[in-house]
Amino acid sequence: MMRALWTSATGMQTQQFNMDVISNNLANVNTTGFKSSRAEFQDLLYEHIRRAGDIDSQGQQIPLGLEVGHGAKAVATFKNFSQGDVTNTGNPLDLMVQGDGFFQILMPDGSLQYTRDGSFNSDGNGSVVTADGHPLDPPITIPSEATGVVVGTTGQVSITLPNGQPNQVIGQIQLARFQNEAGLESQGQNMFSSTDAAGQVINGAPGEAGFGTIDQGFLEASNVSVVNEMVNLIVTQRAYEVNTEAIKASDQMLSQADNLTSLTS
Repeated sequence: MMRALWTSATGMQTQQFNMDVISNNLANVNTTGFKSSRAEFQDLLYEHIRRAGDIDSQGQQIPLGLEVGHGAKAVATFKNFSQGDVTNTGNPLDLMVQGDGFFQILMPDGSLQYTRDGSFNSDGNGSVVTADGHPLDPPITIPSEATGVVVGTTGQVSITLPNGQPNQVIGQIQLARFQNEAGLESQGQNMFSSTDAAGQVINGAPGEAGFGTIDQGFLEASNVSVVNEMVNLIVTQRAYEVNTEAIKASDQMLSQADNLTSLTS
């Protein structure tokens, strides 16, 4: 019965972790480019009281073992990188990757981070930056005389000029992709950083083999399914309740055993 108490406690801990993951998904249901997560679990060590295949006192082989587990634990958080819904904004600096690939963002320490959030702006110098002021890499700078910005599906950036002058190409957007996207590490601010588990970064232009294309004037919405997350939330809550009931039952059994001991002593 003491084992049951600790086993049920691990169940409550895993369901609490699952609830934390689901809550974060629901909190980011309107976050541009957000990718939902799923908690994954494993069972803990087993006590093998009798192993399958052992020989009993009569010389007979035992076909089934006798074992009991010690609960569960959280082992991973799987990130779902499926495409989110499309949001039409009409803003020329709102860009969406249709397919695989991440925008590359230069951080203040000189490192690169990666995002699916294409809601860019121009700063006082004309540089194309994120909402937090981090520039796109390779850098794109819009001249002050530009009257408009055109981003093609292949990532070529050009500007329109006054007085009927022809469009002028000012840069090329490069995307990054990874062998194992789920191995990227979430950094907040809609950013991911590379890890050894993600594999070597692969760079290329939009539309090249393995890379998605760019849609100007659109944003990729969160890929969180509210319906699925609400169902998961209910299932998690019920699993938590079941574990609490197991603890109550174990406590009552211990109490009854103590009472029997008192009566016999």
